[in-house]
Amino acid sequence: MQPRHFISLLDLSSAELRSLILRAIQLKNHRDPDFQPMKGKVLAMIFEKSSTRTRISFEAGMAQFGGSALFLSPRDTQLGRGEPLEDSAKVISSMVDCIMLRTDKHETVTTFAQHSKVPVINGLTDLLHPCQLLADMQTYFEHRGDIAGKTVAWIGDGNNMCHSYINAARQFDFKLNIACPVDYRPQQSIVDAAGHRVAFFSTPEQAAQHADLVVTDVWASMGQEEEQKKREFVFKDFQVSAKTMAAAKADALFMHCLPAHRGEEVTAEVIDGPQSVIFPEAENRLHAQKALLEFLICR
Repeated sequence: MQPRHFISLLDLSSAELRSLILRAIQLKNHRDPDFQPMKGKVLAMIFEKSSTRTRISFEAGMAQFGGSALFLSPRDTQLGRGEPLEDSAKVISSMVDCIMLRTDKHETVTTFAQHSKVPVINGLTDLLHPCQLLADMQTYFEHRGDIAGKTVAWIGDGNNMCHSYINAARQFDFKLNIACPVDYRPQQSIVDAAGHRVAFFSTPEQAAQHADLVVTDVWASMGQEEEQKKREFVFKDFQVSAKTMAAAKADALFMHCLPAHRGEEVTAEVIDGPQSVIFPEAENRLHAQKALLEFLICR
C-alpha cells in the first residue's frame, strides 16, 4: 500500500479533514492512557529550523500514544554533510513508521515524500504550514462550530501561513479576506486556485469587515531576520489592533500561530484580550497532530 502523505491540506479530502478535526476534539476531551495505537511505532522528526510547538506536540503526541519520536538535525546526521535527500529518505523510511520534516525549502519535503516508504508530514516549509491550520481549524470548531460559510481575515505577510489559509478556504469552504502590502502578496498560483473564496483589501479594517476570525503572523519569519527593519516600515499599517477587531463581528476570534511580537503585527491589547484564543490554538497542535498521526500510521 502506498503511504499517504500530509504535505499540504490539499493532500486530504474536505471530508477527511473534517473527520480529523472531530477526532482531534475527541482525543482532547477523552484522553485514555490505555489507548496506545502507536506502541512500537517510531516517528523521525527532522528539523532544519528550530521549533517549540512543533517538536513538543509531535514528541508528546507519540509518547501519549505509546510510541517514540527521534529528534534529528542536520548537525547530527548526514543530511548536513551533503547526503542526497533521495538516499536519506530511503534509509530513514526503512527504519521508522513516519517522518516529519520542518525545513526551509518546500522541495525538501516533497522529495522526501517521493522516496519514502512511510508517511511524510510537512511540519513547516517556506511555502506551507498545514499542521498549524489543523490546530487553527480545531480551535475555531471548538469555539464557534463549523467554519463553512464564515469569513476569515488574514492581516500581514503573504507567507506560508497565508498560503495554508488559502488552501483551508478551499477545503473548509470559507471566505478569506487578505490585507497585505502589494509586494508581499501570496503566490498568485495558490490564490488563483482558490477562485472566488479569496479577496484582497488595502487595510486591515477593510479585510476584517464582518469577519468571524482574524489571523496574523510575524512580519519577519525565521530566515528573514535581516529584513526586520525594512519589514517594520513596510508592514506598519498592517497591524491587528482594537480598531481592526472592532471592524470584525462582535464575537470574532483572534488567532496567531506564535511566537508573537506584541506591538508589531498585533497589539498587546488584542493578543491578550478576551477574543484571543492563541493558547488553546497552541495546545491544539498536540491534539490535531495526534489525530493526523493516527490517520496516517494506523490505516
